[in-house]
Amino acid sequence: MNLPAPRLAVRAVIRDADRVLVVNAFPDPARDLWCLPGGGVEAGSSLSDNLRREVAEETGLTIAPGPICHVGEFHDPDSGFHQVELVFHATVTGGVLDPTWRDPTGVVHARRFVTAEELSGLRFKPDALPDLAFGTPPRIIPAALVRMVR
Repeated sequence: MNLPAPRLAVRAVIRDADRVLVVNAFPDPARDLWCLPGGGVEAGSSLSDNLRREVAEETGLTIAPGPICHVGEFHDPDSGFHQVELVFHATVTGGVLDPTWRDPTGVVHARRFVTAEELSGLRFKPDALPDLAFGTPPRIIPAALVRMVR
């Protein structure tokens, strides 16, 4: 079977006091799975630039990406979809969550800050999200985007 290469995605752990930002990133509002804001990486842009773009699209917030704190991977053997996610800590540098904000790509239909207790009552991915948001995960410092030399 000829499978496509894994999709690379970036996501952000964004804290506000004792809460973390989660989004419902499914076109069907009836889906109840929450995740960190972010999405697919576009070639030619740094991981940090991709993260800033994705978070702005999904939330209207401007962020400063921090260190990578998690690398996750998942795939759907039935469809062949395979994704590798790099999760960064990030801080908000501008904007507020506006309930009238609409994701221009139409993927995210809900966003909210939740406490650890509220998160425990939701279905979410990745499974490590509580530790990433409220624990002290190991820090992985990302390298800058480097142009390949031939």
